Amino acid sequence: MNVKFRLTIMNFFQFFVWGAWLITVANYWFGTKNWDGAQFGAIFSTMGIASIFMPTLCGIVADRWINAEKLYGALHILGGLTLLYVPQVSNPSDFFWVILVAMIFYMPTIALSNSVAYNALKKGGLDVVKDFPPIRVWGTIGFIVAMWITNLTGNKASENQFYIAAIAAIFLGLYSFTLPKCEPEGNTTENKSFMELMGLSSFKLFADYKLALFFVFSMFLGAALQLTNAYGDVFLDDFKHDPVYADSLVVKYSTLIMSISQISETLFILAIPFFLRRFGIKQVMLFSMIAWVLRFGLFAYGDPGDGLWMIILSCVVYGMAFDFFNISGSLFVETSTDSKIRSSAQGLFMMMTNGFGAVLGSVVSGQIISMYFTDAATGEKDWHNIWLTFAAYALVIAIAFAVLFKHKHNPKDVANITH
Repeated sequence: MNVKFRLTIMNFFQFFVWGAWLITVANYWFGTKNWDGAQFGAIFSTMGIASIFMPTLCGIVADRWINAEKLYGALHILGGLTLLYVPQVSNPSDFFWVILVAMIFYMPTIALSNSVAYNALKKGGLDVVKDFPPIRVWGTIGFIVAMWITNLTGNKASENQFYIAAIAAIFLGLYSFTLPKCEPEGNTTENKSFMELMGLSSFKLFADYKLALFFVFSMFLGAALQLTNAYGDVFLDDFKHDPVYADSLVVKYSTLIMSISQISETLFILAIPFFLRRFGIKQVMLFSMIAWVLRFGLFAYGDPGDGLWMIILSCVVYGMAFDFFNISGSLFVETSTDSKIRSSAQGLFMMMTNGFGAVLGSVVSGQIISMYFTDAATGEKDWHNIWLTFAAYALVIAIAFAVLFKHKHNPKDVANITH
């Protein structure tokens, strides 16, 4: 098998594992277990908590001591075994801790998969900017396939969703040991400082003004991503309380409507090479931020009736909002850092986005919604103003980024990723 096909299989199952349960876990929690909703929000915080330390820690290990593909495989096997245990959990508190352990194993694999892919493509003499996005798009396809399999087999509320994810994770873990070697490049000890010996060199990236600013804005955009993940599906489902829309397709198939967002990702991923070469990272990131404004703003005014087109369009622009930030950001980190700290730098990016960003988004948004946009008597949420608030947040971030982030685009910098 050629290297691109092997990496395609890796990316497909990387996100298949996540898609098999992430979107449908609420149905299992409320529909099968009948657990209280007060503790459900904590389940989504496990991803953020794990991402605060695990991607960076595992990146350091991969840069210093263990081949990235071997660490990647071991983490998936351990994560798969943890998911096998999930159906045995009988109370929400234990469920939180088991999912947290699963996320501790899973979250660092996202950054490691990028490192393995970039390394393999470069060793094969391929163009990372041109060849990685068509490979990465299969990760999104894997997520969609898993989500549809779980739904269409009638397992969206059953424990089988965790078995599906576990089997895929263990398979991927074993398969990873056959991938091209991604050996540590920071393993010599001559003339090394204490920071370098301990594998902490990636944190020096914060001393670079441009990179530090990039990581800070990555955190803020990571918070925006958490907002749409946590509240998108429940927003659509809440239209069932309005008699006019109670029997609408949006209410009946809210999860499938939301999957348009992932389908859109597959198209925008393929557009990344063109946009990066033509506009550069700053403009591409700005496009992402403007797309977040549209994502939230369209939700604010959309409904299952005459406003259905706004809901659909919101899902379409999500592809640009997500890809032009996550995928392009990962490529920017790759171009701006030494290969000796490749994995730890990617881990640092993950820490700021899926770690601090996710925790910021889930905790702060939950408090704001509870305090200002929820009727204390009925529990109903003012979704219109919730989404407008989120849109205003994204707009402020976009303006600040345009003013503060200084970057002159040079197409040759993008081409140098292959070297």
